[in-house]
Amino acid sequence: MIDTFSSSAFERAPIMGVLRGVDWDTLKRILPLYEEAGFTTLEITMNTPKAEVLIHNAIQNFPNLNIGAGTVCNVQDLQKAIHAGANFIVTPILNEALFEKCKTSNTPIFPGAFTPSEIYRAWELGAKAVKVFPCSQMGPKYIKDIKAPLDEIPLLPMGGINQDNLFEYFKLGVYGVGMGGSALFTPQLMEEGKEKELLEHFKKLYSKLEQIKTILK
Repeated sequence: MIDTFSSSAFERAPIMGVLRGVDWDTLKRILPLYEEAGFTTLEITMNTPKAEVLIHNAIQNFPNLNIGAGTVCNVQDLQKAIHAGANFIVTPILNEALFEKCKTSNTPIFPGAFTPSEIYRAWELGAKAVKVFPCSQMGPKYIKDIKAPLDEIPLLPMGGINQDNLFEYFKLGVYGVGMGGSALFTPQLMEEGKEKELLEHFKKLYSKLEQIKTILK
């Protein structure tokens, strides 16, 4: 089976957007803006109503985006996500039962881990990159401490990441970062009629990302 996750697309814009609690009408409005700004990858969490339908519809309508399933905590949700055609799987926990099924379907998995032992185990089991979660309390310094002994493991920190600390994370050589909530999908800008403001918000963040990439070349 062909790997439907485009690593090259993610490398162009290594921010994984996180969408939770949205509906199809909202997705139809904001995903063209997200793509226009230059972003390539997002997850729709499985605790969103009808998440598998949203994932399927998004993949059909926005084929150039990497669209995955997030908050996948058990095999039942994993099966729904894979059946919907999710390009990748993200989970906040380290559930070893998910890895073999992802391997069988050739679906990249970004498992959640926090301690050095969990992070190493996730990588050993076959993670595409390890989602270090939550980072909101510990910040970039924790990632720096983790990368000292585990420098070969690609890390994807999530939690508390915004424009102000984005450079600090990428300076450490992370694989990418995850962003949602107020930092990327700002709730007030997600409202109908705010499309122009939302697009400008996306473009501003993408420009920041491009600046960071240029500095770190």
